[in-house]
Amino acid sequence: MIKVTRLNNVQVWVNPHQIEFIEQNPDVTLVMLSGKSLIIRESAEEVIDRIVEYRKRIGAFKNEL
Repeated sequence: MIKVTRLNNVQVWVNPHQIEFIEQNPDVTLVMLSGKSLIIRESAEEVIDRIVEYRKRIGAFKNEL
């Protein structure tokens, strides 16, 4: 799970495997596979960095080489 912050400053943890895509218009929106969306304070680059770190931590990249 990765930690993100909603616009109202509430922190939530999201399963990065459930993110379908990220929009930036101007706020960053995570659109989930379920169709739900989450508007967050972090930049798209921060979210991507957190996803990469999470995948490194769980060893996901070993299967992707």
